[in-house]
Amino acid sequence: MPCRSPKFGYIGSNNLNIVPRRVGMKFFATLVLAYSITAFAGEMKPLNVGESAPSFSLKNYDGREIDLKSTLKDHKFAVVMFISTQCPVSNGYNDRMEKLYETYSGKGIAFIAVNANKAEDIQAIADHAKEHGFKFPVVKDVANKIADQYDAQVTPEIFVLNPEGKLVYHGRIDDSRNPDKVTSHDLADALDKLIAGKELSVTTTKAFGCSIKRMTP
Repeated sequence: MPCRSPKFGYIGSNNLNIVPRRVGMKFFATLVLAYSITAFAGEMKPLNVGESAPSFSLKNYDGREIDLKSTLKDHKFAVVMFISTQCPVSNGYNDRMEKLYETYSGKGIAFIAVNANKAEDIQAIADHAKEHGFKFPVVKDVANKIADQYDAQVTPEIFVLNPEGKLVYHGRIDDSRNPDKVTSHDLADALDKLIAGKELSVTTTKAFGCSIKRMTP
């Protein structure tokens, strides 16, 4: 069901802008430009399973530098999670993300959360992380450069990388925002198989949530 919040909306929701007939050409041109920018963002090259994921080095909310390449050297796999401080869907997964970290961090799995929303600054990210007791880092993706490189579209959205930095799983954490209605624990199932050295039968699922609010050129 589409998110009805005025700030956040599901990818795929239908939002129509009706322009009056007597609108000026200058204003109309602005609307066309805005639409073109949105269309361009939607045409970013997707990161496919088996491809090398872009590396990054970003600051955690506490000032520590989090380097993906170094993280991969010290772990079996890395889970990159695009999240939000305000999106109700992302916030519905706060407890589950922390439980996943607690379950798998001792098994050689690293977790890095990335916030790419333009309106959510470092202080908001720090307050949110502390409020929810996150033990994993939450880095700020300024100007959504990493989100663009990964073609991340929603929060939450998951990318699991192997030690060589190649994408092995992409998609959702599980199949329901409501924890009582979850029937498929997609991320946990993928991590269990990867740790056991088994081939994944499901490498891609459809992530759902609020659209990432990007900076425009």
